[in-house]
Amino acid sequence: MGEPGISGKLIAVEGLDGSGKSTQIYLLHQWLLGLGCKVFFSEWNSSVIVKDATRKGKRKHLLTPTTFSLIHATDFADRYERQILPMLKAGYLVLCDRYIYTSFARDGVRGCNPGWLRKLYGFAKNPDVTLYFKLPLTTALGRILEGRIKLQYFEAGMDLGLSIDIRESFQIFQRMVMDQYERMSEEFGFTIVDASRSIPIQQETIRGLISNRIDLSQYKQRVKR
Repeated sequence: MGEPGISGKLIAVEGLDGSGKSTQIYLLHQWLLGLGCKVFFSEWNSSVIVKDATRKGKRKHLLTPTTFSLIHATDFADRYERQILPMLKAGYLVLCDRYIYTSFARDGVRGCNPGWLRKLYGFAKNPDVTLYFKLPLTTALGRILEGRIKLQYFEAGMDLGLSIDIRESFQIFQRMVMDQYERMSEEFGFTIVDASRSIPIQQETIRGLISNRIDLSQYKQRVKR
């Protein structure tokens, strides 16, 4: 049974940078729109209210792990209360490019207590479907390192003192994040997607999964006559 007052469904994608999850959820979004479904899209760390504070803190390297986590939680809470929850109550399919599990993984690596993190995001609904895009670490790293001219300080985990070399730090940090995801996969019942397969095959698989788990006919827009 669904939660009281919520008739929509929440679909989230998670995975390492370079896993292709953003491409896949974009394609899923377009497909659902093409079917005439009521669908809303939200992505991680995109609240206008918090964006300036995050940018300044990162630029001046002022963020401790706890502060970093609280800023992201504030960003998520703003989007959840203003966008995600209202759209779910309005009967929409809500697609999230990263959800609370991104914080559990990244902030967990930065030393935040797992129990504290789960309480911090305790207000958030669990997704109806969480797709975890899994692929070999070397493949994910290769995709990112080949496509980036410059890595960012925090995305490479340089604040953790893992290595003075930013590329090596990025590799170590991503390996630690991947370990977090692997542990969470069973805890939260992630649906694993083989992200090493071709984009069309992945998308076909995802569409089949969503169609089997969600009655999409309930979310199609009614045409006014």
